[in-house]
Amino acid sequence: MEIRVLKYFLAVAREMSISKAAEVLHITQPTLSRQLMDLEAELGTKLIVRSSKRLSLTGDGVLFKRRAEDIVNLTDKTISEFTSGNDMINGDIYIGGGETDAMRLIARVAAELHSEFPDIHFHIFSGDRDDIEDKLNKGILDFCVFVELADIAKYEYLRLPAADSWGLLMRSDSPIAEKKFIEPSDLWDLPLIISRQTLLSRDVAKWIKREYEELNIVAIYNLLYNASLMVDEGLGYALCIDKIIRTNEKQSICFRPLASDIKIHIDIAWKKHQAFSKPAELFLKRLRGKFGDGETVKI
Repeated sequence: MEIRVLKYFLAVAREMSISKAAEVLHITQPTLSRQLMDLEAELGTKLIVRSSKRLSLTGDGVLFKRRAEDIVNLTDKTISEFTSGNDMINGDIYIGGGETDAMRLIARVAAELHSEFPDIHFHIFSGDRDDIEDKLNKGILDFCVFVELADIAKYEYLRLPAADSWGLLMRSDSPIAEKKFIEPSDLWDLPLIISRQTLLSRDVAKWIKREYEELNIVAIYNLLYNASLMVDEGLGYALCIDKIIRTNEKQSICFRPLASDIKIHIDIAWKKHQAFSKPAELFLKRLRGKFGDGETVKI
């Protein structure tokens, strides 16, 4: 199985059209069709359902797409690391992260490093913890910024000098928007929109004094922006961390903190015994110099 063929398949999966994909790839349509059929024969399964209107992926096709993306990303990353010049600091750094304002700290170090070494380029992947941790474990990412790193023993890490706070995102015309802080009983009967991350936090459940099964959970979100649209449209109240969605007095939604001292620690982690490229090694050195002493940095 060649990387070239994986890229052919990904182009078809992206365009959902063999003719459009062939045009993007600058090859003929019959050549692309033959390559796809050979790939399906090699794997012994159908990846694409062809119809007169459009293409669609089979269940195996969806799984293979994820695997192909991982392989192509890792291949591109490896080539970039070995084709960088030996005398100059240049190349790529791959960083994943969930939603947290503490990413500003990482961005500052990245900006400082890039201003000194303009041939260093950054690739930023956003997603939930499971997604970015999977990419870190596969070697696709050099670093991941974790909100409450669950299994610290698996990685080396730096604890960033910042902490997030829990709160409730709501419409500004909500009756409880007049409150300065949200109490546990305020949440007991509200239609709640919560994240998968929240479901893993026993500290929050303990503070609410209810099991999640006892709450009126109307939706579960992955990334907060889309959840904020649900809040704005009146679906419910989003339990989330602060500073991800910017709010002010003129907006239709607002954020109110929980009356709790629960703080969420933020860590930047990497695999143990990781062999870094020169740019990633330099980036880690700068991170250690900036945050290794644990002093609080204003965001």
